[in-house]
Amino acid sequence: MSTQPSDSILIVDFGSQVTQLIARRVREAGVYSEIAPFTQAEDALRRLNPRGIILSGSPAGVPEDGSPRAPQAVFDAGVPILGICYGQQVMSHQLGGTVEAGNQGEWEGEFGRAFITVTEDCALFDGLWKVGERHQVWMSHGDKVSRFAPGFRIVAVSDGAPFAVIADEDRRFYGTQFHPEVVHTPDGGKLIANFVRHVCGCPGDWSMAAYRDSKVAEIREQVGDGNVICGLSGGVDSSVAAILIHEAIGDQLTCVFVDHGLLRLGEREQVESLFRHHYNIPLVVVDASERFMAGLAGITDPEKKRKFIGGEFIAVFEEEANRLGGADFLAQGTLYPDVIESVSFTGGPSVTIKSHHNVGGLPERMNMKLVEPLRELFKDEVRALGRELGLNDQFVGRHPFPGPGLAIRIPGEVTAERCEILQKADAVYLEEIRAAGLYDAIWQAFAVLLPVRTVGVMGDYRTYDSVCALRAVTSIDGMTADIYPFDAAFLSRVATRIINEVKGINRVVYDYTSKPPGTIEWE
Repeated sequence: MSTQPSDSILIVDFGSQVTQLIARRVREAGVYSEIAPFTQAEDALRRLNPRGIILSGSPAGVPEDGSPRAPQAVFDAGVPILGICYGQQVMSHQLGGTVEAGNQGEWEGEFGRAFITVTEDCALFDGLWKVGERHQVWMSHGDKVSRFAPGFRIVAVSDGAPFAVIADEDRRFYGTQFHPEVVHTPDGGKLIANFVRHVCGCPGDWSMAAYRDSKVAEIREQVGDGNVICGLSGGVDSSVAAILIHEAIGDQLTCVFVDHGLLRLGEREQVESLFRHHYNIPLVVVDASERFMAGLAGITDPEKKRKFIGGEFIAVFEEEANRLGGADFLAQGTLYPDVIESVSFTGGPSVTIKSHHNVGGLPERMNMKLVEPLRELFKDEVRALGRELGLNDQFVGRHPFPGPGLAIRIPGEVTAERCEILQKADAVYLEEIRAAGLYDAIWQAFAVLLPVRTVGVMGDYRTYDSVCALRAVTSIDGMTADIYPFDAAFLSRVATRIINEVKGINRVVYDYTSKPPGTIEWE
């Protein structure tokens, strides 16, 4: 049984950095979408039987030798197609047009903000854009279409692109040279919605309520009479997965929460209260804090910290699973971005963004099958599902928290004392953010305890204590991030409270680094 609705859109990925945004825009229009690398598009086409297809952008150039192509089955499927940037160019090339490299003649490409003018009506614009109107868009292309394939006509132009939007109404094939999926194209989401709803005829009825019902039925069919163990981290993903699975199979599920001593202040109590009292889900809590602290002693390299914590978590989890008599299934909170990032768009391992192994990767000797009820969802959709399941907004809207916990927010050696100091400072910071009504405007905020001590004066006494760095960023998906622009009064208030209330800190600084060049976490 599948949770896929009868109406869906297939997105063929040619390696664009923003392909995920296309899928998000389609889903925001209430239509289910899936991304498939161009090497797997034909299989996905047969499996999904989509109502429409979107061809993504790409870092490659159509005239380059070996550049990606769409399977011919895509154009023979008899469904509407929208080609975006490279997708427009590769469609033009494969259907009989000509694409020239950007380094020929005077053409150097078109990048950044641009304005297009609608020159002709087409179904893609119905009810949205009219002839003669100008609209802001985001361009990012070096190559150009010099001759269109038979059947196409130009319906919008820009100063640098006389081919800004093309249309073949008979086949319902459309191409945009700009990127409608990015926020820099203000009406881009509406244009994609127009394609999937109006051109493709999808009703837009894909919802979290429907997903919940179909996924519950799928879990029941998959698990049968078996038992499931779920490793809880305290984060949103594993919690939502556990609650959904419990709704499906009840006490066949047991959750295991490992307290490694690297959690936020009060996190263990919050998880216990949620699962024991509110949802009444069988829960085993393992206090392994001393074991983790002992193993971290003397380790300062961030990668060694991560490897130790991941390996030790697996060891503790395996011990508890054996103590409980084992299980047939392991539940994981794998999300759709994890699935996408684990698959190279070229079909080879060399350019895979990351290989996703939830809870650090589990040994094959555990001999369990996976239950991954969130693997079709983006992070914001997991939050929506959590609300559908009755989780309160304060919990489902929590900022991301790293698997290694506070260990990677304490550069240098990790000790129980330094963890306690950081927990208190972090709690003050987040409390002030919530009080100011800023929590939901920030993707992630946290404190870092630096391996630096400075001289200070408190009262008439000299102090020699640690420095605390504050970090807060805005982001869509965590791949890029900007710093949150707190005003000076807010930062001064937070610094004063931390220094006054947290023994061991006498100086507070704010991190102004964006991603890139920095990362969100410090280690």
